[in-house]
Amino acid sequence: MYSDRFARLVRFMVAMMAMAALAGCATWFGSDPLRVNVAGLEPLDSQGMEVRFNMKLRIQNPSSSAVSYSGISVDLEVNGKAFATGVSPASGSVPAFGETVVSVPVTVPALAVLHQMFVFVDRSQYSQIEYILRGRLAGTGITGGTRFTDQGSLSVPFPYIGGADS
Repeated sequence: MYSDRFARLVRFMVAMMAMAALAGCATWFGSDPLRVNVAGLEPLDSQGMEVRFNMKLRIQNPSSSAVSYSGISVDLEVNGKAFATGVSPASGSVPAFGETVVSVPVTVPALAVLHQMFVFVDRSQYSQIEYILRGRLAGTGITGGTRFTDQGSLSVPFPYIGGADS
């Protein structure tokens, strides 16, 4: 009785390890990761103490096979702090060696906006905004989707708000 359960458990574990190995095959055979960049931001109607934007993402597929998706989620971090999140039920496909633009509504809590404003109060005329965009294109199959990351910095001119230089 116990040996039968043990044998089933062993078969199940072997099957799970085989599926995990197959899920990693794309990276073993040189499949390139998706390139995702913010292509634009458009304001949306805000509610309460939130600011909302329509974030347009340009998704480039440098691989020789199409990538299908059925939903997308994003998290935007600014200067090391959580800033905006968003989800969309958008579905489609990014063709092999092609690109597409996907819109994702994102929400920025008022406290995140206030925090970022205070970060710039004591900075000089030009400030660096460091950002990290993380997300996932949901999909079907063994892997369940494709994760992506984009990061960088922007120089943004801000008037000096601090005291006068002596």
